[in-house]
Amino acid sequence: MVRSVEKALNVLEAFGSSPTPMSLRDLGTMLGLDKSTTQRFTYTLERLGYLSKDPETRRMSLTVKALNFSYGYLRTHDLLTRAMPYLIHLSRETEETINITVRDDTEIVFVSRFMSRHLFNTDVTIGTRMPVYCTAPGIAMLAQMTRADALDVLSRCDCRPITPHTTWRLPDLEKKLDESMARGYATAFEEYYHDDLSISAPIFDTRRNPAAALTLSVSRSRYTPQEAEERFAPQVIAAARAISQSGHGMPSPGTRRR
Repeated sequence: MVRSVEKALNVLEAFGSSPTPMSLRDLGTMLGLDKSTTQRFTYTLERLGYLSKDPETRRMSLTVKALNFSYGYLRTHDLLTRAMPYLIHLSRETEETINITVRDDTEIVFVSRFMSRHLFNTDVTIGTRMPVYCTAPGIAMLAQMTRADALDVLSRCDCRPITPHTTWRLPDLEKKLDESMARGYATAFEEYYHDDLSISAPIFDTRRNPAAALTLSVSRSRYTPQEAEERFAPQVIAAARAISQSGHGMPSPGTRRR
């Protein structure tokens, strides 16, 4: 481990997680660094173009150059490249919000998103993180892991009721894993956001490990949970399966087998 590299990345992550620009004192307190060390790292990152400093407040924030990392991920990730035609197809067919998320330990991260024309959950963007335990894609992926591995992830989650509908107690979460495994998809009805009905199916890599999840979300004001599940679950499963199989030479939607 190169500790200086680790500290520099910790600084960038700290700015990325802060909703407002930070002062040297804010950053040092957050990371447990002394003033001299904090100044050296922020000065270096500023000279490299990753941080900018307000000349009046002296507070710092990330620059647009920090987006190079996420752009590189999105541009080179094979799964996202393969998934794109299926996402476009599903978005056009349903006119609902379509997402792909991946798991990062105890969180899911949005890596692709097609918005509904009904303007649903506009505060969620690529890079948004949510807990695995109370989200449809999180449960969809955990259900396809070994139970020991899934329980290990859940044991490290800060499980709590985010809404009155949140499933958060371990016995109830295990029941959801069983149901999701049997059905091939998971649901989360107003468990993280009010008015949100989400249906998610796992996307597998070539070793049949859950690499990501495809999710369709609709508004509770437009559908009941039963209506949403009956109408959209088959399409979500089919699209997720097609993306999984596309890594083995399967054709994209609209193409014809020869």
